Amino acid sequence: MTSPSVTTATAGRGPSARWGRDLAAGHRGAAVVFLSPAMAVIVLFVVVPIGLTFWISLHEWSMYTPLTDMAWRGLANYRELLADRDFFTALRNTLVYVVLVVAVTLPLAVALGMLLYFPKSAAKGVARAVLFSTYVVPTVATAIVWGALYAPDYGPFAQMFSAVGLSAPAWLSEPGTALVSLVVFHVWQMIGYYTILVVAGLTQIPPDLYEAARIDGAGFWRQTVSVTLPLLRRTTIFMTLITVINAIQVFDPVYILTQGGPAESTSVVSFSIQREAFQYGMAGQASAMAFSLLIVLLAIGGLFLAAMRRRS
Repeated sequence: MTSPSVTTATAGRGPSARWGRDLAAGHRGAAVVFLSPAMAVIVLFVVVPIGLTFWISLHEWSMYTPLTDMAWRGLANYRELLADRDFFTALRNTLVYVVLVVAVTLPLAVALGMLLYFPKSAAKGVARAVLFSTYVVPTVATAIVWGALYAPDYGPFAQMFSAVGLSAPAWLSEPGTALVSLVVFHVWQMIGYYTILVVAGLTQIPPDLYEAARIDGAGFWRQTVSVTLPLLRRTTIFMTLITVINAIQVFDPVYILTQGGPAESTSVVSFSIQREAFQYGMAGQASAMAFSLLIVLLAIGGLFLAAMRRRS
């Protein structure tokens, strides 16, 4: 007589079990088929360029010669970066730029997001569209316009200073104001995008929490500190990550408005990479800088993702 355990084991190996395994294998096969085009694109346009950049960074090569003319240098390009004063100047300028952008953008975006979310007004949609429009306009076009705004003689900013009897600063022509002027342009261009992120985060907060806080006697500022800001933490962390990455990668305004000057005061890492590769023809050194920047960005992204996991 067959025991119950044997019967159960045999049933587990029956047609239904085989059907379940076949179904799971079919799902895996379908997933591979549907993901293959996207993975092929990622490998072709992300993994291959990153690998090629690292390979070039190990060589001495000019952009104006074939790849076959590269001369092996190993890690010499990376060692030279550690002794390159211009590279550290670009790093310092990039760090100052990132800190200023984050310090101004995050509080301003949160304030504008709350201003566009809480008041009951029919003009909120129009205001959001106007704010977001600065983000969708091409950077090159807006940088040219801001170059005219910053013009020392005929620019509107200079005219406003003259109207009140003051001399306008040389916005883009003095080392002390050039980088700050670029920060102002960056904040103006990106603030609409970050404000929309804040509004999206605010829509995820249950209205019942505000109702309960009002019943307990909490005013606007108490609700902001005890309800809004804590529940916006994940949005704020994500927004900080995007702000830092965008600020580190800044290139167009520097290239169009200042060319890294005056006196290298606006020479950031991304502009230095372009100048080394295309103006000086030192693609190996430029690739070493680019790959080092990639490592920094990956480290920053990892830290922010770890912070988000801890908070959750």
